[in-house]
Amino acid sequence: MGSGVDHVLTKRLLNIIESIAAENVALKSKVQELLDENNRLKGEQGKPDIKANKKKGQDISSEAERKQAQADADLAAGIAEADVKGKKKRNREPKLPKVNIDHEQICPLVKVGLPDDVRFNGYEDVVIQDLIIRTNNVKYRCEVYYSPSQHKTYRGELPVDVRGQGQFGPGIRSLIPILKTEGGMSEKRILGFFQNFGVEISAAYISQQWTGGYELFHQEKSDLYRAGIAESEYVQIDDTSARVNGVNQYCQVVCSPLFTGYFTVPNKDRLSVLSVLTGSAPLHYLYDEHASELLDTFKLSDKARREIDAVLVPDVVMTEEEFIDKYFEIASLGQKQGTHLAEACAIAYYRQQTDFPIINLLVADDAPQFKLLTEHLALCWVHDGRHYKKLSPIVPLHANALSDIRGIYWSYYTDLLKYKRAPTAEEKTRLSEKFDEIFSSTTGYDDLDERIAKTLAKKAELLLVLEYPNLPLHNNDAELGARVQARARDVSFQTRSTAGTKIKDTFMTINQTAKKLGVSFYEYVLDRVSGAFKLPSLADLITQKARVLLI
Repeated sequence: MGSGVDHVLTKRLLNIIESIAAENVALKSKVQELLDENNRLKGEQGKPDIKANKKKGQDISSEAERKQAQADADLAAGIAEADVKGKKKRNREPKLPKVNIDHEQICPLVKVGLPDDVRFNGYEDVVIQDLIIRTNNVKYRCEVYYSPSQHKTYRGELPVDVRGQGQFGPGIRSLIPILKTEGGMSEKRILGFFQNFGVEISAAYISQQWTGGYELFHQEKSDLYRAGIAESEYVQIDDTSARVNGVNQYCQVVCSPLFTGYFTVPNKDRLSVLSVLTGSAPLHYLYDEHASELLDTFKLSDKARREIDAVLVPDVVMTEEEFIDKYFEIASLGQKQGTHLAEACAIAYYRQQTDFPIINLLVADDAPQFKLLTEHLALCWVHDGRHYKKLSPIVPLHANALSDIRGIYWSYYTDLLKYKRAPTAEEKTRLSEKFDEIFSSTTGYDDLDERIAKTLAKKAELLLVLEYPNLPLHNNDAELGARVQARARDVSFQTRSTAGTKIKDTFMTINQTAKKLGVSFYEYVLDRVSGAFKLPSLADLITQKARVLLI
């Protein structure tokens, strides 16, 4: 009896130590913030915001573990590229077959001093890649005729690619989005680029062209986004910050192996995300059985439910204005309950509408705004794994327990990767049971046990891959897409107008989608800007690629 009590007391004391240590770190940080604020109020400077060197164990990224798990699964599958250290060798493809030869040049052999019997034995080819940047200024001399009888002047037409486009041809007008979107250059740097090559262009023109000279590409974005949603087996989503004219907003990144779309919105609540998933179409609302089930999930009060039933007519589609009118008739709803009602009715409409392709499988992190929107939600294992890495126990016993659990965690992840390659009913059952076994365990380290229990509670979302083996186990594609917006934010800090924000999203969408489809972004933009339209649309290419993937 005594030893049992001692064990319980020891466990409590060790967890108290962890709690005090964590609280001490938080308090130190808070004290420093208060000291800095106090100094600022006195007109002095606070502690300089110098980032400390990254120390071992401070990196909460789980990418190293994910890559190691992938390498282990590759080795188990007999993939030769993975070496014994678990790292993949670079698969270098030959470059020469992809290089377009513009012209050939013979390099003759100087025969002075060579033997008399040398004979020609063919050529040895050496390909040197180079790029020439030069102006292509053209003076068009349009013929002019005058008819005295008609009192009318007749003029020859400019070529289609420059007609009505001001003083700059398609080459320059195509380069602006390339330099800004792919090159990550600010408008000032783009101006300097052109000036270096003798192009007489103004900063005002570049700005005006960027925000108002590419309207046709907005429809291209809309078409490829619809096609991408319609043809994708699953869709991934993530968000990152954006700033518009001094106001913080959010850029939603929606993607699949077929496309990547960018949408900057003022908020990142569930209704904003739902609007993005429908191609920014106006929201509609429907109070039906599914909406009622969602209200059960939101746990609205019985009184509120009775008033909702009395005001909202079942199975009648409402516009936003009509829904707001009905909403104000429900007197007992608070702000939070009203938000839940709007979300439930908007989701219910989305799930049954036919105007825009419906997403059934959504891959995301555990943010609340991504939940309940689609029939199925798969959560990111890498994101969940970061929470374990955030734990920093100071008690050796707890540190060992955390190390053991993390090893088991990523070993199980490797098993899931193996299952994706060769799914069977028996393995599906085994992995489901093993999940329960792993994440029902306790270690005595309270913070870790709480984390394990949270993973267990997300079993359905983390193990959706057992039902749909083609689903990714992580949300890296969306996170990599978010880095593109982060890079644009680093370069320009913010967009200044609605038009600037819209074109930024449009060209990032077209650029990243073109990469996934193996299309040159520059050639595609040039084709559209010049009016040639010889290249198939990205929307059509998405549909074609989806058909190939199904074969």
